[in-house]
Amino acid sequence: MKTGASLPNVIFHTRVRDEAVGGPNPYRWQDMTTAAYFAGKRVVLFSLPGAFTPTCSTYQLPGFENGFADFQNQGIDAIYCMSVNDSFVMNKWAEAQGLKNVTVIPDGSGEFTRKMGMLVDKDNLGFGFRSWRYAAIVNDGKIEAWFEEPGLMDNCPEDPYGVTSPETVLNWLVAANSEVAA
Repeated sequence: MKTGASLPNVIFHTRVRDEAVGGPNPYRWQDMTTAAYFAGKRVVLFSLPGAFTPTCSTYQLPGFENGFADFQNQGIDAIYCMSVNDSFVMNKWAEAQGLKNVTVIPDGSGEFTRKMGMLVDKDNLGFGFRSWRYAAIVNDGKIEAWFEEPGLMDNCPEDPYGVTSPETVLNWLVAANSEVAA
């Protein structure tokens, strides 16, 4: 997947809070499509190896969360964080991170990630299949800009991070918007 490509059409199995469910776990299943998330919007999508992991929880997710207003000022409608984790894990991670601005998308089976060409084996860490770290500016379901950490491979001994940082993505947006204004 690269600039100009359309996102793959998949169904994401999510859990959403619904007080009508009652009890200590008031959530219900809600299937969401790629179009439901991306149609008619300009968004930042970033995908990472796993919820609750160090780089993801300390730098990448908080950076996008805290910089949301800066992204909005550059014409971004939403920021989505995707991981090959189920909805239960993603919702708990969002809660633990105190998210208000970033929406988490569970790719529990890895179908979207596989179709993006970013599914990698991380058995060396006991993770199984996960996403390689990438980010994209997506405009109405089409990739406008693509950011991918170097060294895409199975069982990578490192976790490269930098190309997909919030700062890098925001700098690209600022530069792109400056070119349009000139």
